[in-house]
Amino acid sequence: MTLRIFDSASRQLRDFVPLREGHASVYVCGATVQSAPHIGHLRSGVAFDILRNWLTHMGLDVAFIRNVTDIDDKILHKAADHHRPWWEWAATYEREFQWAYDQLGVTPPSLEPRATGHIPEMIDYIQRIIDAGHGYAVDGNVYLSPMTLPDYGALSGQKLDEMDQGESAGTGKRDPRDFTLWKAAKPGEPSWDTPWGPGRPGWHLECTAMATKYLGTEFDIHAGGLDLKFPHHENESAQAHAAGDGFAQYWMHNGWVTMAGEKMSKSLGNVLSVPNLLHLVRPVELRYYLGSAHYRSMMEFSEPALLEAASGYRRVEKFVHTVSDLAEKRGSTLERSEVTDVFADAMNDDIGVPAALAEIHTVVRSGNSQLDAARRGDDAAVTNVLTTGEQVRAMLSVLGVDPLDEKWLASPRESGAEHSALDALVRAELEVRATARAEKDWATADGVRDRLSAAGIVVTDTPAGAEWELADQ
Repeated sequence: MTLRIFDSASRQLRDFVPLREGHASVYVCGATVQSAPHIGHLRSGVAFDILRNWLTHMGLDVAFIRNVTDIDDKILHKAADHHRPWWEWAATYEREFQWAYDQLGVTPPSLEPRATGHIPEMIDYIQRIIDAGHGYAVDGNVYLSPMTLPDYGALSGQKLDEMDQGESAGTGKRDPRDFTLWKAAKPGEPSWDTPWGPGRPGWHLECTAMATKYLGTEFDIHAGGLDLKFPHHENESAQAHAAGDGFAQYWMHNGWVTMAGEKMSKSLGNVLSVPNLLHLVRPVELRYYLGSAHYRSMMEFSEPALLEAASGYRRVEKFVHTVSDLAEKRGSTLERSEVTDVFADAMNDDIGVPAALAEIHTVVRSGNSQLDAARRGDDAAVTNVLTTGEQVRAMLSVLGVDPLDEKWLASPRESGAEHSALDALVRAELEVRATARAEKDWATADGVRDRLSAAGIVVTDTPAGAEWELADQ
């Protein structure tokens, strides 16, 4: 089956054909580390982590680059407002982004380059653009002229006579539609020496330079938030084409997280931080929620929707743990097998996570219908349930939410110090109950069960003995 991707540049679904057979190259615009991340930032991280997982599942060797913008007007202004060195400010919030990515189980990229570490590559790129006749230097600034590029605006659909680059003021522009490659040094700001004078890079230049350095002059996929389509991605592409590079073959853009119909942003004051939301749900549940909508759709945040998603995940998680326990009683472990054809079709249809999740829940319902027979020792039912459990693990793994994955095993739901302590207490109660039942002391046995039930613990009697689990919340 062929993966089809909605290419933002051509505005159509296209078969994904990697430039190199057996390999996939992906560049994702990462964080501008000006302040703490909110779930709008993390949605991109989760969405394209799922893309990466599916490409890997397809058997491709994936080179995945996600940059860090650690020099920027906003970083400089906020650091100055708080009387902190700009580099300290950037490093502080880079760590906060990394913590948030780790909390949500986002796989570390193949490389996470910083803008300030690639000034020589940027200088070389600027020189190539000037030599090709598409850029010019004046007053220590260097600009690119979009009017010299016949395909400028093709990605975003912008018209040259209507565009606004949204840049901070510079000097010497020949046309207001030109955009900055290099900014002349200002008093008190960091700067690097170049043939055009000291200064610092424009926002767009860093990604073009780093993407081509690590993935080549042509690579497969460039991804990022929809808000980056213009001017950032349009100008990245323009820089590459001006220098003679082919750049990205496919463009993918994820939708925003919104509140009351407004894009989540710091300026609107409607930011929801990851630490705050982790007081409501576990990290794996937050990831499940953020990854549950189609990546191109807008996602309207609400607390009830988050809690409903968490409840849905717990139902799937409960099934996986139950089947894993069944496998352990039979002296084996629950592995991952192949995903179902329906799941694969959904993922191959532009990473269709909603349809893929629907298939997971359908398979789980089928498995749950056979659990009672499996617990009674019905060999056919046991085989079917174990096969189903392996399929569910495989599908959840692609979405990054397999509850038996090592990164989620610290969750108190089924493991970790909290669960070990609870398990010891519950097992002690179950031993009292077993002894009472053997002595036909039904009052004591029922009393144990009632106490556990009142504490939210469900006891199930099986041929191998009593088992317990937390009731659905």
